Amino acid sequence: MALVQTAAGTDSAAQRESVRGWCGRVLEQPGPPADLVVLPEAVMHDFGSAEHDVAAVAEPLDGPFVALLAEQAARLGAVVVAGMFERADDGGRPYNTLAAVQPDGSLAGVSRKVHMYDSFGYRESDRLRAGPVEPVVLEVGAVNVGVMTCYDLRFPEYARLLVDAGADTLCVPAAWVRGPMKEDHWVTLLRARAIENTCWVLGAAQTGPTYAGRTSAIDPLGVVLAAAGDEETIVRAVLDPVRLGTARARNPALQHRRISSGARLQV
Repeated sequence: MALVQTAAGTDSAAQRESVRGWCGRVLEQPGPPADLVVLPEAVMHDFGSAEHDVAAVAEPLDGPFVALLAEQAARLGAVVVAGMFERADDGGRPYNTLAAVQPDGSLAGVSRKVHMYDSFGYRESDRLRAGPVEPVVLEVGAVNVGVMTCYDLRFPEYARLLVDAGADTLCVPAAWVRGPMKEDHWVTLLRARAIENTCWVLGAAQTGPTYAGRTSAIDPLGVVLAAAGDEETIVRAVLDPVRLGTARARNPALQHRRISSGARLQV
């Protein structure tokens, strides 16, 4: 898999060219071809300032951004996941959406951000609407990838919902805002979700003046396999199913659960 760390801008056409360029870099890298390529949250068009009208730039799922992802997925022979603002049917506040596209150009899945970032002095819900609580899990080679967006990472019950739906890998595109302790929260929460679910966790983050970077690939025991600082770059790792099986045999915590996803004590 390949995780792209980049800084997005507020020119949608320029961002499509940026995504095309990053996919080209993935293709040109030495080593085995990627089966999964992940770009950050809002890579279609950045959030911009709090006054920036993201509804005006939101696109439908059959718009130019998803068409570009389909083109790049075919070019790479990989599943491509990337963040966009998706136009709502009623024309109001859009969704903060992750679109996953297969190599044949079809949509593998659509995940709309569940938890609005009304925190740390910011109100995402003033600009965007929350998506439904529907676990989206993609089959990518030998792994099952559950998809969640940025602030969703702070809610362990949502990660567990994805794992209960069959995910052995969590994919977390993000535009994690910089700030005191925020970078540490990001890396700590990525590792925590990996450790408590004995699963892979892939955090693909925006960087730049506003965002924290620290794109990371975490193994099922919480070991950081590969990571970036705050530079624009590509983070690559191999997700070995044998390593997953070994981790879950060594730490069978998921089998020892006594509280189900419905929060009922198992006796």
